[in-house]
Amino acid sequence: MYPQSNTASQHAIVADFRSDTVTRPGATLRKVMHDAEVGDDVFHDDPAVNRLEAFAADMLGFESALFAPSGTQTNLIGLLTHCQRGDEYLVGQEAHTYRYEGGGAAVLGSIQPQPILNQPDGTLALADIAAAIKPDDYHFARSRLLALENTIGGRVLPMSYLAEVEALARQRRLSLHLDGARLFNASVKLGVPAAQIAGHFDSVSICLSKGLGAPVGSLLLGSRDFIGEARRWRKMLGGGMRQAGILAAAGEYVLRHHVERLSEDHYHAERLAEGLGSLSGLQVTPPQTNIVFVRVPPAVAEAFASHLLQHGILITGTTLQRWVTHLDVNRSQVDAAIRIARQFFESRA
Repeated sequence: MYPQSNTASQHAIVADFRSDTVTRPGATLRKVMHDAEVGDDVFHDDPAVNRLEAFAADMLGFESALFAPSGTQTNLIGLLTHCQRGDEYLVGQEAHTYRYEGGGAAVLGSIQPQPILNQPDGTLALADIAAAIKPDDYHFARSRLLALENTIGGRVLPMSYLAEVEALARQRRLSLHLDGARLFNASVKLGVPAAQIAGHFDSVSICLSKGLGAPVGSLLLGSRDFIGEARRWRKMLGGGMRQAGILAAAGEYVLRHHVERLSEDHYHAERLAEGLGSLSGLQVTPPQTNIVFVRVPPAVAEAFASHLLQHGILITGTTLQRWVTHLDVNRSQVDAAIRIARQFFESRA
């Protein structure tokens, strides 16, 4: 969900709930970046990048990993590595790779997306997946890949479901890719190692600059041969960076130190949902992780969004608002946001 977000250029910001991408590196992370040993990653000799890739691969149970500037790029590289021109990938209608990445797979890879309706819990029905797989007939694009997202809209895919999806994909000879931009939120919520979730997939993309709080970067993980081919695609897409260790050092730090603290974001989202849900007229979806969706009556939606902005609360959306908790949102800011929201409805009583 990426509607136009409000900004507070003329207002003091009390709390920024637009996304978990808005975090700023603190003093410790800045020092880690300052002290990073660097090289030329295009020559594959940046030690900080190499350490990050090796650490992430080991952490998630893969042979190899590839550092890139963004999750959009690691997802695209993954799709390009799995599929050839004229192939298709099966994907949810709500998935980031389908809806929010500019159609890159189709535009740059000539890979046809086959969108499938997401169920209310974020899953794709197994029957819908099976029905969407094309027969071996030259009239059809070749079904090569199933791409899932976890979390999706803040919802966590159950482990039992992942096992069922994997069994279906193996039976039908589909590869599996996971957009795991918020994989660690799912891991913390489920109480299982991220590697246990990732183990159901042939490739996984993880984002370092969302809930984990690094300033830049994502990783693609897979087999050694897969990442070897992916490295070629990264170069072709302009994702090769030189002294990238300044960014990679931050990525390794947050993987080591910022995963368990995601439970704080989940707690803040629950507190936010409870507070907003107590206000007359607001319909709040109970969050599973760090994303809260709020439906606002159309008659007051614009005025409510304006009120929040004027009082320094940044969110996305109007009639359907998205509030995201993260590293730079604390309990007092959550409470302040609830108080400011309550003031709007009390003033109209």
